[in-house]
Amino acid sequence: MNTAQQFTSLATAVLRPNLVPNYWSQAAWTVLRVVAGVVMIHNGLDKLANIESFAQAYVEVIGLPFPIFFSYLAAYTELIGAPLLALGFLTRPAAAGLFSTMLVAMYHHVLVAGLSIPYLELSMLYAACFLFFLVNGAGLFSLDALIGGWLNAATGQAAPSLEAVTSAEVTATK
Repeated sequence: MNTAQQFTSLATAVLRPNLVPNYWSQAAWTVLRVVAGVVMIHNGLDKLANIESFAQAYVEVIGLPFPIFFSYLAAYTELIGAPLLALGFLTRPAAAGLFSTMLVAMYHHVLVAGLSIPYLELSMLYAACFLFFLVNGAGLFSLDALIGGWLNAATGQAAPSLEAVTSAEVTATK
C-alpha cells in the first residue's frame, strides 16, 4: 500500500460515520449535530468579547498556567469547532476539541460550586453531545459521509450500504 492509499484509508476511517440502519434516526442525529454546533458558537464569541475577564474568572480559578493563551484556545476551539460540527465536516476532531473544553468547564464548575447540578447541567449536556459525535462521527447526512464516499469511490473501494450494514448486524445478533 503506497502513501497516498494509506492517507486515503486513514482519512476515510476518520470521516466515515458509524452507520445506524434507520433514516429517521440519522435525521435526528443530524438535527442534534446542527443544533449543538450552532448554539455553541456564541460561547466562543462571549469569550472573545472580554478575553481578560474570562481568563481571570475561569482559567485562573482552576490554576491553569498562561490563562490568556488557554482562554483564546477555548474561544477559537468553540468558534472553529462548533461550525465544523454543525456542517458535519471533520466532525470527530471538532467534537474532540469541544468535548475537551466542556470537560474543563465541568471541572471549573465542580471547583466553584461542588457537584451542583444547576452549575453543571449545561456543560454536561454539551459534553455528552460532543462525546457522542466523537465516538460515532457525523452520521449519514454530513459532509464527512459525502467526502468519505468520494474517497471510497476514488480508491475503488465500495462503501458499505445501509442494507449491507443492516444484514451484517442482523447476522451478528443471531
